[in-house]
Amino acid sequence: MRILIPLSKIEEILGNIPTCEYPKYVSQLLNLANQNAQGTRPRVVGQMSNLVRESRSVSYAEWESWYIKKHPHAIDEAKRKIWDMVQQLRHAINNITEEIVETWVRDLILYKTFFGIRLQEVILQRVAQEVRGQYRLAESEDESKGIDGYIDNVAVSIKPTSYRAKQMLAESIEVVIISYKKVRDGYEITFDQTAFEKRPPAS
Repeated sequence: MRILIPLSKIEEILGNIPTCEYPKYVSQLLNLANQNAQGTRPRVVGQMSNLVRESRSVSYAEWESWYIKKHPHAIDEAKRKIWDMVQQLRHAINNITEEIVETWVRDLILYKTFFGIRLQEVILQRVAQEVRGQYRLAESEDESKGIDGYIDNVAVSIKPTSYRAKQMLAESIEVVIISYKKVRDGYEITFDQTAFEKRPPAS
């Protein structure tokens, strides 16, 4: 079933909501600046989803008035943080040369690709050694399902500890997450050893 709520109906319920237009690339740059500056984190502007519900505002005008009264300095504080970061990014952009771009591209395509894939195999090998199993890298069909390899017949996914899955792994496949993080003297690997204890024998 497909249901369409016309924009006119939304505007009728929520009132007039201002729209903003930006020069080309400006919105993307401001998003980048904000990510680095953390200008709109809850500690600066509040937990927005909770605040909208708390305000009980029906129209945008009610919400705007309520928020500014409750957090009178939040927008200025967020703007200051982001503007400071924009200045730093402007300085950085002015220092980028064609040679730096080439170095960055080579680093991404050659080093990071090779190192990332080989690191996965090193981790697989080390975990397999720890649980006394045999390992193999995933085929391309497995990789599309979020599987990086197998230890015996157990499918594993190897991710940095900072990784947050944006899409669920296939429900029909049980995948064990092996996480890693770089530490001063190497890479720290974390996994659930019990996931490999009752595995079927290797084929």
